[in-house]
Amino acid sequence: MLKRKVYQILLDWKANKGKECLLIKGARQIGKTYIVEEFGKREYKSFIEINFLKTPSLRSVFSGDLSADEIYKRMSANLPGVKFIKGNTLIFLDEIQRCASARTALKFLAEDGRYDVIASGSLLGLHYGQDADKEVEEIESIPVGYERQVIMYSMDFEEFLWAYGYGQDTVDYLRSLFDKKEKVPSEINWKFENILREYVVVGGMPEAVQIFMDTKDFGKVQQIQEKILAAYDDDISNHVKDTEKTKVRACYDSLPRQLAREQKKFKYSEVEKRGNARKYGDSITWLKDSNLVHVCYNVFEPYIPLTANSKTDEYKLYMNDSGLLLAKYGMQTKLAVLNGTIQGNAKGGIYENVISEMLIKRGYHLHYYKTQNSSMEIEFIIEKEGSVVPVEVKAGSFSSPSLNCFIATFHPPMAYKLIDGNIGVSETKITLPHYMAMFL
Repeated sequence: MLKRKVYQILLDWKANKGKECLLIKGARQIGKTYIVEEFGKREYKSFIEINFLKTPSLRSVFSGDLSADEIYKRMSANLPGVKFIKGNTLIFLDEIQRCASARTALKFLAEDGRYDVIASGSLLGLHYGQDADKEVEEIESIPVGYERQVIMYSMDFEEFLWAYGYGQDTVDYLRSLFDKKEKVPSEINWKFENILREYVVVGGMPEAVQIFMDTKDFGKVQQIQEKILAAYDDDISNHVKDTEKTKVRACYDSLPRQLAREQKKFKYSEVEKRGNARKYGDSITWLKDSNLVHVCYNVFEPYIPLTANSKTDEYKLYMNDSGLLLAKYGMQTKLAVLNGTIQGNAKGGIYENVISEMLIKRGYHLHYYKTQNSSMEIEFIIEKEGSVVPVEVKAGSFSSPSLNCFIATFHPPMAYKLIDGNIGVSETKITLPHYMAMFL
């Protein structure tokens, strides 16, 4: 079993859930179903699973009276042999978007409290009307106050290190160097820079990570990634309205090109000549709400709250998993990344994408700073410890005039420069190897 941080979140919820069910959201193929199944089998004496996609007939369990007693009666009738053990049973409702009444019933199951309930599903971020699948039902009543929502992502770099066999002591050692701003011994730094390159290529999709750890075969990793991309393409075919299918696919397919050119913002003209927000805005919203992309908004003033200072019509898009981005580029690009020989703007776009992932998985919202009247551009700015902190990403180890200008203009308490190199400190500017973005 691949160790995932979300498992501790599940344990914390179990210990302190009160009158709440848990709803796990996130993109397809990130391991939602697997981790809940493992959690249910390990932590409970009884585990009951209903998958509404696999067994649509079980929607009848949530037909009619939605009182807890009636639901449990229908569940026992439809699932012979299930055991209900008060205080020690987990009920898992998977692909819950296909049974709206089950989502509504979470309130009544939470109020009842005899058994724990976790729900999950694909494309739960979509609002009703965005999903063209006729099997996805409109929710009559969202159980506000009775469900705790958790967004799950693909594996982060720390989890990748765990899968590699590194223990928590190794991660804690690296974190201590980050905290003290001490240089990493050169051989150790070189090792983890190389592992980060592997993470860039493999990504964090659990199936891809597992096959890599088992075989170290990048060809097999590519096959898994192509399968996942095909599943995403199927999602677009099945869940996007007919009038939008071609446009959503065109926007998604343009991302590798736009990242390879290190565009200052997402350009509709890269999707289609004379393309514009009016034509493609809904397509971008669908991609964002489906968690296939992460949106990074430009801000006109780098002050808290960044969300209030965002330009909603000026943004960059990053793919939700850098391994999938590299799979779209192909094996030769992967080889160049692994060997450290990749050059040009594509290198910068690839490293921006992986840092965007690392920040998202640390809980940050993505913003960048770029003014029309200046060449100054900061790849990411984050809210940290009550202040705005710039994060500049360099594909190699280069000078940083934009970061220097930002520091001189806005006087942040700290500023990070991420490079292919080692730790260094110059007043408020802190230089870090890329992999230490996992500690920001």
